[in-house]
Amino acid sequence: MPVYDYRVQPDQTGCEFCTNGFEMMRRLSDPPLTHCPKCQAPVIKIITAPALGRSKSMLDDRAKSAGFHKLKRVDHGAFEKLY
Repeated sequence: MPVYDYRVQPDQTGCEFCTNGFEMMRRLSDPPLTHCPKCQAPVIKIITAPALGRSKSMLDDRAKSAGFHKLKRVDHGAFEKLY
């Protein structure tokens, strides 16, 4: 399920929860929220960049712990083992 960001509407006042912005996990078929779940202030959906994948360093660490090796090409047809 996707995570959506919401914040109180600019011309409205709300609680600390919605004034600072909050995230909600909702189904694609669910209608967007119109009111804060805590104080019922009107909210708007904020468009943010999606969080895709994991960092490359974490993938390298996981591969190393699983016993894989990383190679670096040093010459035509020659590779050096990094770990």
